[in-house]
Amino acid sequence: VQLVESGGGLVQPGGSLRLSCAASGFTFSNYVMSWYRQAPGKERDLVAAITRDGGITNYADSVKGRFTISRDNAKNTVYFQMNSLKPEDTAVYYCKGQLGLRAYWGQGTQVTVSS
Repeated sequence: VQLVESGGGLVQPGGSLRLSCAASGFTFSNYVMSWYRQAPGKERDLVAAITRDGGITNYADSVKGRFTISRDNAKNTVYFQMNSLKPEDTAVYYCKGQLGLRAYWGQGTQVTVSS
């Protein structure tokens, strides 16, 4: 089982990034997928989630209207489009797949928003 995030990096405030999380080793379309983030010295927080068919999405208030989660079940990939980035969005971003009590995590990708 693997979840591999990519697309992180350094971006200026107001900029955009698109994260990807490629899954393998499990039936991706059966899993609710989500993105979490963890800033230095803080807990890992849920940022967004998407249902198995992509029909329903949920977002933390801090990112509503700026970030968009989506998935392509044919490519076993979940995406995270991040626009209007702010310095407080700086964190390691993790994707997670969950089916009932079973959960898989990626290794994380660093996003740094700084001028």
